[in-house]
Amino acid sequence: MQLNIEEIKEIIPHRQPFLLIDAVEEMEPGKSCVARKCVTYNEPFFAGHFPEKAVMPGVLILEALAQTGAVAVLSLDEYKGKIAFFGGMDKVKFRRQVVPGDVLRLETELIKRKGPIGIAKGVAYVGDQIAAEAELTVIIK
Repeated sequence: MQLNIEEIKEIIPHRQPFLLIDAVEEMEPGKSCVARKCVTYNEPFFAGHFPEKAVMPGVLILEALAQTGAVAVLSLDEYKGKIAFFGGMDKVKFRRQVVPGDVLRLETELIKRKGPIGIAKGVAYVGDQIAAEAELTVIIK
């Protein structure tokens, strides 16, 4: 299943400048999602991070992964209209800088779920290189 930006906005509550995914390339509701973020020099965070060398903040890469996972979970009928909040992060690793012109491929897979709490494994790629990876705990409210 593929989703454009308008369809993504129907599932998650994020909006500009904090909506950090541009399209969903694949999704299995409640299980996994693959999204894309085209990183441009016009991103508002580049004005201060860093003026001499634009680098996407690692926490925003994690947020993009969380939004990708949220699309998969919140597309389930039982969670429509809800919000997925961070409950924690584990096994976080940053392996490559993300700079203007990069295209992030964001892959998430739900590895554990108990009621409104879930854990997803997320990996962000630029090309075939891993930029970041983490286990993300989310709480649906």
